[in-house]
Amino acid sequence: MLRKYILAINPGSTTTKVAIYNGEEKVFTKKIDHPRTELDKYHNIIDQYDYRLNLIVEWLREIGINTASLKATVGRGGMLRPIPAGTYLVTDIMIKDLKDCVGGEHASNLGGILAKGIADKEGIKSFIVDPVAVDEMDDIARISGMPDIQRKSQLHALNIKAVSHRYAHENNKSLNDINLIVAHLGGGISVAPLEKGRMTDVNNANEMGPFSPERTGQLPVGELVKMCYSGKYTYNEIKAKIKGKGGLVAYLGTNDAKEAEERANSGDEKAKLVFMAMAYQIAKEIGAMATALCGKVDAIVLTGGLAYSKTLTDKLQNMTKFIAPVVLYPGEDELEALNEGALRVLEGEEVEKIYENEVEISD
Repeated sequence: MLRKYILAINPGSTTTKVAIYNGEEKVFTKKIDHPRTELDKYHNIIDQYDYRLNLIVEWLREIGINTASLKATVGRGGMLRPIPAGTYLVTDIMIKDLKDCVGGEHASNLGGILAKGIADKEGIKSFIVDPVAVDEMDDIARISGMPDIQRKSQLHALNIKAVSHRYAHENNKSLNDINLIVAHLGGGISVAPLEKGRMTDVNNANEMGPFSPERTGQLPVGELVKMCYSGKYTYNEIKAKIKGKGGLVAYLGTNDAKEAEERANSGDEKAKLVFMAMAYQIAKEIGAMATALCGKVDAIVLTGGLAYSKTLTDKLQNMTKFIAPVVLYPGEDELEALNEGALRVLEGEEVEKIYENEVEISD
């Protein structure tokens, strides 16, 4: 049987999204829902492996795809040790770290494990692409101003790298020859400068940078400290204010940016002020990242769900076009990004990376 398909797997907290690709063409796709009543049977995420694997195999059977026709599998990368971006071969050492949750417990930890579980039965390769653990920050960017705290690389690496490759390809350039600023605009917002393809800095989307539909971004630290010691809030309540109940949610009572935009455009002055303030903060972050590239920027790329908002992107273009041309890649398709990463290796555009060669493991 001719091996021609790639199976992409993206595990989420209550779903597993899967797709079959023939080259760049998406042939089949499905979002497999996992009822909370089923997930509650498992002590932790890793224990869900057999449950999710069986559902993927059942779906393949339903669509008439034999695993013998797969030439590779690729899964969403999880919370591993900090590593450079790239497409990684799933190895036994990587699997151990995913199962041990060395970087934390997250549904994406199952991506590589599921990909390898299916691939090993057919003797084919399994990969992960630009996982959550990607860290390419310059050391100078890690300094916070307080030795007890280090700035961390936490960002939407998979989509940021995917649209960067897309921009380079569409403009007949090598990603290694250009400088970009990419702003992933979603429930969380990541703004990263890419110097010759490497993400040398980034705002931590959970704690820094602009506020977003549900996160506060960077705050006046003195006022935050006062809140923490006011006795009015518990630790968990403060955490929720920062991530989950911050940003648009806190000001407007919704995390739906489309609703906020509609309210702003229909005369709601508060909604207009807050929505424009979010754009203003994003633009300032883009400007800050331009300095990290010494002003040598080939393009500013806006991506993620919020990039569908013309009100937002028009404001960002007006404020940042003096730096470089602004390009829109609205939305995100993680399955497509996974497939593209696997294809870059299978077609010889990139060399697969080996996890244990990129990290220090002492046992």
